[in-house]
Amino acid sequence: MGDARESVRKVERGPGRPGCPVRRGADGTWEVRGYAAAREVLRATETVQAGLGIETVEKLPARIRRPVLYQDGPGHREQRRQTARFFTPRHVDEHYRELMTRVAEEQTAVLRAAGTAQLSDLSFTMAIEVVSDILGLTHSRPGLKARLERFFPEEFGQPGLTSLRGLYWLFRQNANWLRIHLADVRPAIRAHRRRERDDLISHLLAEGCSDAEILGECLTYAAAGMVTTREFICVAAWHLFDDPALLGRYRAAEEPERLELLREILRLEPVVGRLSRRATAPIRVGEVSVGPGELLTVHVDEANADPDVVGRAPHLLRPGRVRELGPGPAGLAFGDGAHRCPGAGVAVLETDVLLSRLFALDGLRMTGRPRVSFKDEIGGYEIRDLTVTVPMSAP
Repeated sequence: MGDARESVRKVERGPGRPGCPVRRGADGTWEVRGYAAAREVLRATETVQAGLGIETVEKLPARIRRPVLYQDGPGHREQRRQTARFFTPRHVDEHYRELMTRVAEEQTAVLRAAGTAQLSDLSFTMAIEVVSDILGLTHSRPGLKARLERFFPEEFGQPGLTSLRGLYWLFRQNANWLRIHLADVRPAIRAHRRRERDDLISHLLAEGCSDAEILGECLTYAAAGMVTTREFICVAAWHLFDDPALLGRYRAAEEPERLELLREILRLEPVVGRLSRRATAPIRVGEVSVGPGELLTVHVDEANADPDVVGRAPHLLRPGRVRELGPGPAGLAFGDGAHRCPGAGVAVLETDVLLSRLFALDGLRMTGRPRVSFKDEIGGYEIRDLTVTVPMSAP
């Protein structure tokens, strides 16, 4: 494909600041925009996780074990080592592919029956089913999808005690925590105590985790594995709908090439655009020295478009442009280092399983234009109103 027909970014987070891989922002935070510098920060052992609500987690009593996302050091590495088996390519293929296929076929049937659907609904159902199986949330009462929608609303307020709005959000989120605990996590824990399964909840019970700790871990995985995958499926479909040549290539390709194409979309459109770390000791990042306690923010969208690494026209979609890019062709979209997303392979595979079946439907089309909103705290996006339609008689 020539440049005139190549896809460009659908999600614009604002103008970048090219030419300086690391610089101090007005608030004192180190802004990391170059790919090599970003990878240095994410792989550094002299930093800890920051952002993502960690300030709230740090206020929990010391006796409560933090979800693995908020851990660092030897304890974090050991937990990642023990759970890595759930995410190996072989385990994903043997344990989750059949489920992905069944759910994808159910969702295409929903679309055929109705003639129209919101892709965010179809993709969220897919992500929920897959991550629930990995976790062991297999004894939920009806309504898990609605409970998660309430827990992760499109517009999120800031809980607190200093205003009526803050009190409202504090009450709302506590109520949402309780709903998910009573309807989803507690029934799963009880079932797993009766019969052990090969999933994360059984592992956490064997580790001696309390119900509250298991609830926190499940919600962390829900945010990391369900919410982000929904958005990735939507943005990938948007690119395919808007670029007939790219869609033709996707439809004609075997699975390995389709997965590579999807990873290139993710390089271009990382769902989480900001990753933060706090230095625990003096470190050197690129040409600058960062002191203990200072905050660093990696701008993933800009690092993934670093022309020194990905080549010319980095904001164009070109599958196969960099086959050995860092941890993979998606660049830093799944993070890197100790906190790299363990479910990267799961997310890309379930995206392909669903989209390959949707785009096999005769007459599938997108109506209207999707609406994009942003989660400023993580530089993330949400895509809504991506309506897909298909003739009611489509085979």
